[in-house]
Amino acid sequence: VQLQASGGSLVQAGGSLRLNCVASGSIFVINSLGWYRQAPGKEREFVASITRGGTTRYADSVKGRFTVSRDSTKKTVALQMNSLNSEDTAVYYCNADLWAAGTPGARDYWGRGTLVTVSS
Repeated sequence: VQLQASGGSLVQAGGSLRLNCVASGSIFVINSLGWYRQAPGKEREFVASITRGGTTRYADSVKGRFTVSRDSTKKTVALQMNSLNSEDTAVYYCNADLWAAGTPGARDYWGRGTLVTVSS
């Protein structure tokens, strides 16, 4: 199983950016997909997630600015980020709670991060 994230870039404060993540491999079911981020010198923190049923959850710091969505195949998750500010600068990681073929059950998988830099 692989999670491939893309879309990180340098953007000016107040701007927008869209991150995408694709899950690939032999997957029985994806329970949820989401995003975490880690700013320099800080712990990794939850950003947003969406369940198989479409329920979304957001960190307070991004509510009203970020939108998480998934496509009809349910293997791709996107994070639309608007009104970006310097505190959003971080490496963003895609996360999936999924059950892969050949494993005993669902667990967390992580993708390699994609860097978002917001310039003021």
